[in-house]
Amino acid sequence: MFVITQSCCSDAACVSVCPVNCIHPTPEERGFGSSDILHIDPEACIDCGACADACPVDAIYPADRLGARDQVFIEINADYYKNNADVKSGWGPVSYPEIPKLPAGLRVALVGTGPSGGYALRTLLDRTEAHVTVLDKLPTPGGLVRAGVAPDHPGTKGVLRGFDLLYRDPRVTMLTNVTVGKDISPDELADHFDAVFYAVGASESRRLGIPGEDLPGSTSATELVAWYNAVPGAEQGPPIRRGSDDDPATGRAVVVGTGNVALDVARILVSPPELLATTDIADRALDILREQNVHEVVLLGRRGPEDAAYTAAEYRALSEIPGVDVVVHSGGDVPDLTGPADPSRRRIVFLFHTTPESIVGDERVESVNLRSGEHRHSVATDLVVRSIGYRSTPIEGLAFDDKRGIFPNVDGRMTDVSGDVIPGVYVLGWAKRGPSGGIGANKMCAQATVEDFIADAASGALRRTTRNPGEFQALIRRRVRRVIGYRGMRAIDRSERRRGAEQGRPRVKFTQVADMVGAAGWRKR
Repeated sequence: MFVITQSCCSDAACVSVCPVNCIHPTPEERGFGSSDILHIDPEACIDCGACADACPVDAIYPADRLGARDQVFIEINADYYKNNADVKSGWGPVSYPEIPKLPAGLRVALVGTGPSGGYALRTLLDRTEAHVTVLDKLPTPGGLVRAGVAPDHPGTKGVLRGFDLLYRDPRVTMLTNVTVGKDISPDELADHFDAVFYAVGASESRRLGIPGEDLPGSTSATELVAWYNAVPGAEQGPPIRRGSDDDPATGRAVVVGTGNVALDVARILVSPPELLATTDIADRALDILREQNVHEVVLLGRRGPEDAAYTAAEYRALSEIPGVDVVVHSGGDVPDLTGPADPSRRRIVFLFHTTPESIVGDERVESVNLRSGEHRHSVATDLVVRSIGYRSTPIEGLAFDDKRGIFPNVDGRMTDVSGDVIPGVYVLGWAKRGPSGGIGANKMCAQATVEDFIADAASGALRRTTRNPGEFQALIRRRVRRVIGYRGMRAIDRSERRRGAEQGRPRVKFTQVADMVGAAGWRKR
């Protein structure tokens, strides 16, 4: 019997290869995209191993080869079928997608290389004969898989291996280190291509809107994650005070929010530095985390544990950190956190039914005033991180729904400021629907949006470009001195892995665009 474990990304590649349809929920079933993980039916599994071979993140193992901490997933997989008696394994009727006749010579631009962009590219290559030009503002692809997945979750990043195979396709042209809205306008993209897809994610944090939010020592999860994941432009580390004999640091951080990103931040901050040193965490982060040595992280949830946004798998990951205790307070038993954290222990403390009212400090963060029910109290801290939701970043030349933080659209077809659909312009993923759902949900979203494009192309709804392919290449190379293609991307990857091998780590990432450009083969002038 095979078992799906915590690092499952819900890509569902395993579903399509299972000969007995024993992996659920499938993309057509309720719960797909919102379920923590997919589940293998222990009664129906025939031990063929096809699912393990197809898994892009190495999350599937034979039950008898599971480590001690993963044994629990045997029961978790089985319980899914006990609790969902209507879910049945075994194949039913097979339906095949229609293959409409499309115009010849379609040319498509795809902006963004995160999961949504990767799955859109795969669907475009599988379902059409279109030539696809992929653009990204950073020299390296990956979007939030590279820049957002926590360093101690390397399995999840395995999904990028499948996308890399797509980038090698002869119908794909990679152009990275190109910023749409700055180096090239949306109107120019629409002029040079038959269709444009925007898969630009949601990387901007929402604000708390409370006094003291802009004090040094108050930051967003987006900024913190970018810093420890080596994203260029995020060189400034969290302003945690180092403390002194006269004014010691508290050794405590407060994270506002209880979603998966909030738990990632808490886990990274409180993990022993020697454990983080085996990951691809940025050196700049590792050095400061060693020096600060945070011993306690307090997570604030406005509602109760039953309404927390984290998945069960992410919560379980907290209990696997060596030497770290997890403490949950969900009632009126508010702990006294007015003094420094105990340096003899490491712990993560959940305070549910708690709302921050103000961040306090003269020149930097010193404490947070909280309300837990009718009780008001204070927590001494050196750092406050808000993780309360995300929004897309506007792109000059495109309409933007500022209230919802997305690009306005009708089922993925982007609209202009008047609300009219723009022929041939599409948006997908978090930029389309907001920051909800993981990799599996983004895969479904990407596939659905590409299917809409196929329908539009078949019906003649697209405005075909009159430009020839060489004109866009020439335009980009006039605008951007150091455009990076597939060979340059691979050169950066090899260089980072080589640097990592020297330290016994998966990779050591570059943190400066100039260094990436140099590794790609461009000489500095």
